[in-house]
This record gives sequence, C-alpha cells and structure tokens, in this order.
Amino acid sequence: MKFNKTKIIAIDFDGTIVEDAYPKIGKPMLFAFETLKKLQEEGHRLILWTYRHGSKLDEAVSFCEKNGIKFYAINSSFEGEAFNNDASRKINADIFIDDRNIGGFIGWGKIYQTLTNETPEIPKQKKGLFSFLK
Repeated sequence: MKFNKTKIIAIDFDGTIVEDAYPKIGKPMLFAFETLKKLQEEGHRLILWTYRHGSKLDEAVSFCEKNGIKFYAINSSFEGEAFNNDASRKINADIFIDDRNIGGFIGWGKIYQTLTNETPEIPKQKKGLFSFLK
C-alpha cells in the first residue's frame, strides 16, 4: 500500500502505542514512537483516536508529547472540531491503526512496511531504533 500523498492516520493508544494497562499507561510498544515520528516526518497527519477522556486522556497526550509526538487532532477529525448530538462521532481518517483489528495488532514494523512497501533491515547495533530506515 505505497501511498502517493500524505494521509490522515487515526491511531489508538492503549494496546497500540503503549501496552494495554488501562487506566494506567503501559510501556511503549516496540518501535511505536519511532514509527510515529517517521510518519510525521513524511508529512502524514496523526490523530490520537482513543477511548480515553478527561484526565486519562490528558495523561496519554502528555505521555506522547514527552516521547516526541504531538498529534494533528485528538478524538476528532481536526483540532477544534466541536461535536453535538446531531453529529456522528466517527472521525475522518484514511487509515485506522488499532489493536482490536481482526487478527490483532500486527506490530509497528509490519505497519510501516505495509504503508511504505519498504522492508527495513534489522540493525546490528542499537544506535537509533530507526537508523536503518535512512
């Protein structure tokens, strides 16, 4: 699925960006933040799309920001979008990444490979987790 232009990608938090430990924040999934940073560098707009709300949502957003990810929007199609009872809660995105897909979470390496048609080599030394994509 090599895309020719940038996409809007909606990404779940618990079980996808971090291990599922709700209501706590789990450990980051392997290559999650490295992949998200790479996607942002390539111009894709990332939306945090999660069950979390209130203070639990604030904690997740803060955790992501501390790990270098600032989302284009959070639980909405774009920043500042207001919902009312007449509007659908479905957000507008080209791709949804979630651990509750049929077949479960496939891992960030496979996600990146699927989106870009690139097969990264496994680095021999741990210089930077995504140094092999350069």
